[in-house]
Amino acid sequence: MRFTRRFTRIFIILCLIAVFVTTPILLFSSHRLIHLGSDASKEFVGDLSILKHRIEVQALNAVQQEEVETLKEPILDVYRDGNQISAVSLYTIDKNDSLGQPKNVSLAGNNETTHDTKKVGQQNLPEETLGRREKASEKSRPKEVRQNVQSHPRRVLDERVKEIKDQLIRAKAFLNFAPAGSNSNFVKEIKLRIKDLERAAGEVSKDSDLSRRAIQKMKAMSATLSKASRLFPDCSAMVKKLRAMTYNAEEQLRTQKNQASFLENLAGRTTPKGLHCLSMRLTTEYFALQTEEQKLPNQHKFQNPDLHHFAVFSDNVLACSAVVNSTVSTARAPEKIVFHIVTDSLNLPAMTMWFLSNPPGKATIQIQSIDMFDWLLNKDTLQKQESLDPRYTSPLNHLRFYLPEIFPYLNKIVLLDHDVVVKRDLSGLWHINMNGKVNGAVETCLEGEPSFRRMDMLINFTDPMVATKFDAKSCTWAFGMNLFDLQEWRKRNLTGLYHKYLDLGSDRPLMKAGTLPIGWMTFYKHTRAIDRRWHVLGLGYDSGVKLNEIEQAAVIHYDGVMKPWLEIGLQKFKPYWKKHVRYEHPFVQQCNIHD
Repeated sequence: MRFTRRFTRIFIILCLIAVFVTTPILLFSSHRLIHLGSDASKEFVGDLSILKHRIEVQALNAVQQEEVETLKEPILDVYRDGNQISAVSLYTIDKNDSLGQPKNVSLAGNNETTHDTKKVGQQNLPEETLGRREKASEKSRPKEVRQNVQSHPRRVLDERVKEIKDQLIRAKAFLNFAPAGSNSNFVKEIKLRIKDLERAAGEVSKDSDLSRRAIQKMKAMSATLSKASRLFPDCSAMVKKLRAMTYNAEEQLRTQKNQASFLENLAGRTTPKGLHCLSMRLTTEYFALQTEEQKLPNQHKFQNPDLHHFAVFSDNVLACSAVVNSTVSTARAPEKIVFHIVTDSLNLPAMTMWFLSNPPGKATIQIQSIDMFDWLLNKDTLQKQESLDPRYTSPLNHLRFYLPEIFPYLNKIVLLDHDVVVKRDLSGLWHINMNGKVNGAVETCLEGEPSFRRMDMLINFTDPMVATKFDAKSCTWAFGMNLFDLQEWRKRNLTGLYHKYLDLGSDRPLMKAGTLPIGWMTFYKHTRAIDRRWHVLGLGYDSGVKLNEIEQAAVIHYDGVMKPWLEIGLQKFKPYWKKHVRYEHPFVQQCNIHD
């Protein structure tokens, strides 16, 4: 009886428990069924969009995962020298890494490489913490390994920058495969990747300057390019597209180079406004003087053959002043120096006024106009030279071939171009034994030097007369600082020889325009090579001129279009010229000519 009551009590309790548990479930289910009837369509559409988004994300992750798994870091041997180990092969990839990722490969302290992937535990660490860990790992390496890594060439360290450029080129090529006006998801994605990578990389040229964001964008681009290669698997089409892009880039580069060359030559032929202003102000001052005040002193020294005579032919007042000031400031006996400056009639008053108001110390200055030598110049022949550059057809440049007639009382003279700066005393030039030669000059026939020239570069050796009379392999020399023995010149009548070649060149193309090729022909076998330290060239077109050569030189020459008084002049070489210009002069300041 007691057993029956106990069993009945337990059964009632279980029934009550079942009722309390099942009743809320039934009520909630009925509510969901009613709610489904009203909003089922909306929720179903939303669930489909979420499902589609998740599928796309999974596909992208699959591509990224496949990219990581398929692109394995190769073990490269960049160099092997004795017992040294290649810096790239210091660390290898462990396929059994706990994260399934390739281990970090470090080059010269850089903890990232082209296909480097950060560990999960490092993603949320600040950059300072990562930097401390990298330094600690660097210190923990063997000493010889650290030295080997640091001495690795820069070309290996910048592999990531090269890969970013390659990725951008490939991405733009794939973008061209899409139909015109297409706005598909792939086009949007690859445009976004290009924009992000260009913005993140910027103008960086070294791997060490790449930011963490640039590395992340590079990996995202790598995944997009992998997807693109599946969408456009035709390799021949890609080859054609890349060839077309290469051709267009080369054409654009060629056009840009031609434009840059034209603009440089145009700037080199143009006189700055400040120099025009200076000449006008000096001219005005000159004509305000009395006639007796317009004469330069020490005229009795002009024809004294025992003094050191220098000739400069120029229409640039500021350039001539730098030549004179640098020569006088470095001279041991400036009282023995006589400068003969020849200019055109337009700049004669300005040139005279400058040296009247800025006398060169104990040295003597003579200034003449080229109009005094009309009987020397065949201007019609000069105009026949085919050149748009007035410097080549200017009588001032060809005046150097008439030195014996211009200075009949002198035995020797040094010709200086107006774009030179004198850094050493030049009195030693008058003690050089010329060995019966007429022209003393620095040779320019060493290959690899900035001043390297060959005769066949400027002279037409296809002409039979030229080929039989001259040797194309003979050593060339430079104008700009030349010692001329005027007595030997007169004996050999080299001025008449110059006229002969000039007339022949006007009838047929024997040489390029300018005085250098005709000078090589006129002084062929009449030139004595002097020490190269007397004259260093290239400061007007080559930034690679060695500084130690400049410091040891007696004369430095700004030959080329990048003159030191122009904006396009090479900045690293301008101080040698600027130190000899009087920027404190009132007219120089008023004409906005500044240091």
